[in-house]
Amino acid sequence: MELQESGEMYLETILILSQKNQYVRSVDISEHMGYSKPSVSRAVGLLKNGNFITVEDDGHILLTPAGREIAEKILNRHQILTKVLMLLGVSEKTAAADACKMEHVISDESFAAIQNHLQKIL
Repeated sequence: MELQESGEMYLETILILSQKNQYVRSVDISEHMGYSKPSVSRAVGLLKNGNFITVEDDGHILLTPAGREIAEKILNRHQILTKVLMLLGVSEKTAAADACKMEHVISDESFAAIQNHLQKIL
């Protein structure tokens, strides 16, 4: 199953929340992303059907290995792209917002080149 940008955003959010809290629930995702509970519920269902997450009987949401791999990839891209933009003089708020858009569309080749260049200069 190919994920859309929104699916990647949900997985990234679940990863971020799981790093802060022991449990992640739909309401946590809703609050973090500012989306309605029905929208989150629908997305959770799609991610579950795609085997990107599991939902336990108590409502706790866990990333599957496939979901975790995508979430970590997107989060890493977000962090690296934010850092690069800030090094170029972009404010942190704008850099983070722009990185959030870029992280979903940049090719693996271009991202690898940016990451390699950043490692050389730091």
